[in-house]
Amino acid sequence: MCQSRLPDSPRPQAEARARCAIQGRAGEATQKTIANTTGLRVLAPIGEAVPVRLMKRDLLFLAERLANLLDENRIAILARQHGIKKTKENDSIGKLIAAFLRHADESTLGRTVVETVVLLPVSRGNASHVLREAAELYKVDMAAITAQVKQEFAAKEKTKAAKKTASKPPARTSTKTAKRAAV
Repeated sequence: MCQSRLPDSPRPQAEARARCAIQGRAGEATQKTIANTTGLRVLAPIGEAVPVRLMKRDLLFLAERLANLLDENRIAILARQHGIKKTKENDSIGKLIAAFLRHADESTLGRTVVETVVLLPVSRGNASHVLREAAELYKVDMAAITAQVKQEFAAKEKTKAAKKTASKPPARTSTKTAKRAAV
C-alpha cells in the first residue's frame, strides 16, 4: 500500500531522523554532564591548594562580592563544593552561601575566593580554558581527572545497557510464523 493512503502509519525515514535527533541530544547531554563533573573534580584540588595569607575580613569581603557576581547555576556549584544544601524549598541558595561565608574560617574563605574566581569567567564563556589555566597553576592533573570521569560514565552506560537487555522479555514468535518456518 502507498504511504500517502495510511496517514496514521509513520514513515520509516521520519522515524530514523527522530531517533537520530534524540540520540544526538542524549549525546550532547552526556558530554555536558561529563564536562561539568570534570570541572567540579578539577576545582576541588585547586581550592585545596590555596594557601592562607589574607585576613578574615579581607577574604570575607572578597568572597561575598565575588559570590554576588555569579549566576544562580554557578552559586549552586559553589554550594555543592562546600556541602551546602537547601533545607527548605523557599531557601535562597545565595543567602545560604552568604551565611556560610560569614561563619567560615580563613582557609575556607580563601578557597571560596579562588573557586569563585574560577567559576566567574566560566559563567561568561570559555570554561575549559579557565579551568586548564587554574589546573596548571595549582598543579592539578586535569587529564587524569577527565579520563577517570569518562571511564565512570562509560561504566554507567554499560550497566544501563546490560539492564535494558536483561529486562527485555524474549521475543515471541507467532504460531503462524513457526508453522511457516517448519514447512
